[in-house]
Amino acid sequence: MNQSTKARVIVLDNIAEEGLAKLKAADNIDFDIKTGLKGEELKAELANYDGAVCRSGVKITAESLEGNKKLKAIVRAGVGTDNIDKPAATRLGIVVMNTPAGNTVSTAEHAMALLLGLSRNVAPAMESLKAGRWDRKKFQGSQVAGKTLGVIGLGRIGQEVSARAKAFGMKVIGYDPFLTGERAKELGIAKVEEVKNMLPDVDYLTVHTPLTPETTNLISHDEVKQLKQGARLINCARGGIYDNEALVAGLESGHLGGVALDVYPDEPCTDNPLFQMDNVLCTPHLGASTDEAQVEVAIEAVDLMINYLSTGEIRSAVNTISLDPKTLNKLRHHLDVAHRMGRLLSQWHGGAIDHCALEFQGELAEVDSRSLVSAFCAGLIGHISDEANIINSEMLCRERGIEIVRTANPDHSTFSSMISASVSGDGVKRSAAGTLFGKNMPRLVKLDEYQTETFMDGNLMVFDHTDVPGIIGYVGNLLGEAGVNIGQMAVGRCSENSGGRAIGVLNLDSTANEEVLKQITENEAIQSADIIKLPAIKELPEWLS
Repeated sequence: MNQSTKARVIVLDNIAEEGLAKLKAADNIDFDIKTGLKGEELKAELANYDGAVCRSGVKITAESLEGNKKLKAIVRAGVGTDNIDKPAATRLGIVVMNTPAGNTVSTAEHAMALLLGLSRNVAPAMESLKAGRWDRKKFQGSQVAGKTLGVIGLGRIGQEVSARAKAFGMKVIGYDPFLTGERAKELGIAKVEEVKNMLPDVDYLTVHTPLTPETTNLISHDEVKQLKQGARLINCARGGIYDNEALVAGLESGHLGGVALDVYPDEPCTDNPLFQMDNVLCTPHLGASTDEAQVEVAIEAVDLMINYLSTGEIRSAVNTISLDPKTLNKLRHHLDVAHRMGRLLSQWHGGAIDHCALEFQGELAEVDSRSLVSAFCAGLIGHISDEANIINSEMLCRERGIEIVRTANPDHSTFSSMISASVSGDGVKRSAAGTLFGKNMPRLVKLDEYQTETFMDGNLMVFDHTDVPGIIGYVGNLLGEAGVNIGQMAVGRCSENSGGRAIGVLNLDSTANEEVLKQITENEAIQSADIIKLPAIKELPEWLS
């Protein structure tokens, strides 16, 4: 590959050599390693690269991303992405991906190590020996077999912890809003519908969720009181899921039997009242700190970056839908249809839009429609934001107060698949439907209540008129006098009877100016005439091509 066409990647934290070796072997990528960056220096460097790979050391803030027009992807070699400002990245169209699989086993093993170490007083017993004491009776522990473990979050790590707990003879109760009852049964986990339902029954509680507004202080003072006397809490997920003050109070009162933490709200953390308390076992974020995990997450992170920059594949994304190459290729031209419809309706409506409704019909009802919605939104607001793409467009719409509703209808109409959309605001509503002819030819098949069939590319002129003789000739003459050639024409009626309302759609080789449109609408049979500019035939937006 020519040097000038190579993508540039910056590695912001130290990652395993195996990951760097894959970057070196990628002939379409140049990379630099620059660690310890922050502030203006980080901002300046990020502006020079297409992709960034990091761990948890660097803090990629909104300030460090401000004004960035080059960066396309950030990959975190690890699970947690708290050190990346995801809303800021999304707004700029930067996909953020993590590596959820690479450290799964290591983190699950560490959670079990903390659970067992807490139960058998391993750390204080060792300290006692180092102090020259033989306090065998003082450190009598509890066996875990026969005890009940509560697991909040049953993703990869939560499921691995559950499997290991069951191997130790524990009963597992779990909460996860996205885990089906059938899957929970397969895993041998008693699923509860709310966290509070498990609290009175568990001897141990472990959390394996991201830190979100919903999970911040998920276990606080009230929840601690609901736990059974002597319950022990473990956290190898994210600091802040447990309310630190509630943990301290629970230990001081004797209600909690122990606390084991590997993560903290602010890291590095060397000053925490829990560190000085009995029945506490804490480690400095070691969940993924194994040789095996660091190699796995480095390789996985580099693979994600190479695949995205090479093929557009989005996998393990935390701020947009994941699209593997097969799905991307399958949906590519439907995404193009959705994008063109967004651009069409935005211009045809012509005012402030506050509501969008999309329906995916036929075969498209069976696919994940989020990417199609994003493509539509990118077209809808593309005229006000030249940075709108499939990553950030839905957020940009919602930030502007645009409500987006999507539905799916598996029934096939005339076409095997079709996208119907409507936009409304300022008392005006416009709707359209589009589909593909063949494999890659976008077609407009409906405008408002009018059936039509027209190319969805280039310069369109849409005119609403009464279906009477002479209208097409009248419009054609005026365009001809202005030197505007008509490439293709379609007319649609509301009903099969003539004399009612109709719509005309002309594909023009060049655009018509306002003076021509004014002349056209001077005919009392023509209610409106609008020019709509769409991408040229086979022209795809940068984020899709």
